[in-house]
Amino acid sequence: MAAACPGGRGHALTGFGQWHDEGVADQEQDQDREHPVTIKDVRSWAMALPRTEEHLIRDYVKFRVGRIVYATVSPDETILGFGFPKEERAAMIAAEPQRFLLERRSDARYNWIDARMATLSRNEAREFIIDAWRMVVPKRVAAQVPDR
Repeated sequence: MAAACPGGRGHALTGFGQWHDEGVADQEQDQDREHPVTIKDVRSWAMALPRTEEHLIRDYVKFRVGRIVYATVSPDETILGFGFPKEERAAMIAAEPQRFLLERRSDARYNWIDARMATLSRNEAREFIIDAWRMVVPKRVAAQVPDR
């Protein structure tokens, strides 16, 4: 039986100990994960962003603005790397090590993180790519792309 939310917000607990809204969000994300992120998805999101160029370097598909790479897909298309604040990286990896990693030790000096593509929802991956792109373009260019 569902219980009312403490504090009177009107949300109910499901039989599984989650708040209803959390359960709905989890279901939506699970449905989104039924269609895993592909290189085709990454390419369409990245190439829609101003100033983006695609390059193949050592079998990695890389998306960059000028000389700065902001996203990459591994040769086996299982890892998506993207620009990410260095200060937040350790916490992200520690919180979800099954999803996030730093594939190459040499990337530790950069604002970078890698994610296992199979664990990302399409919306999540798209947001990571757009946020990484925003890190490498001038603010006036970033303003051309509306926030989510």
